[in-house]
Amino acid sequence: MSRAFVLGNGISRQGLDLELLKQLGQVYGCNAIYREFVPNVLISTDTPISKSIQESGYSQNHMMYTRKPFPALGALQIPQEYYGFSSGPAAVAIAALDRNAAIYLIGFDMGPTQSGKFNNIYADSEFYKASSSVPTFVGNWANQLVKICKNFPKLNFYRVMGSTTAAVAALDNIPNLYHMPMEDFLNRINNTKEL
Repeated sequence: MSRAFVLGNGISRQGLDLELLKQLGQVYGCNAIYREFVPNVLISTDTPISKSIQESGYSQNHMMYTRKPFPALGALQIPQEYYGFSSGPAAVAIAALDRNAAIYLIGFDMGPTQSGKFNNIYADSEFYKASSSVPTFVGNWANQLVKICKNFPKLNFYRVMGSTTAAVAALDNIPNLYHMPMEDFLNRINNTKEL
């Protein structure tokens, strides 16, 4: 069975062995992850960081999707149905379109840090809010994920729940979306290698 790992940038994914994930399936990443790791597919929807990534030359050598690819820089356009989606949900949609049967959402914290602040690994860096900022509104992300799950009813989606991953009522009771504790996920990939 083909599997995909879609990496959001919530702090619950800190310390995860991303190279190991690449050995176990396709890895889809978002925005600034490219600074430290090359996923199989990079998705960036926000104009300033997307522009910076393309101008860096990254998209000429690696697969990247964005809303407005620059001519001759190699990026692909996000499929029309998901054009308006945020980077994380757009990455999940592309993983589904790529016919991965099991899709793991990691770092999709969709809530604040334990101190109630902006939850992102790249806080305080270029193109990101300060770590002291208020959390980002996640209602649109939740609605977008619900739509993807409904659009692909034969695929299984697993939201990996870390210590800073928020419970989101809109993501409950979706037949093909499951919630997996981070401890269980880590045990499986580190020990049994079976998901």
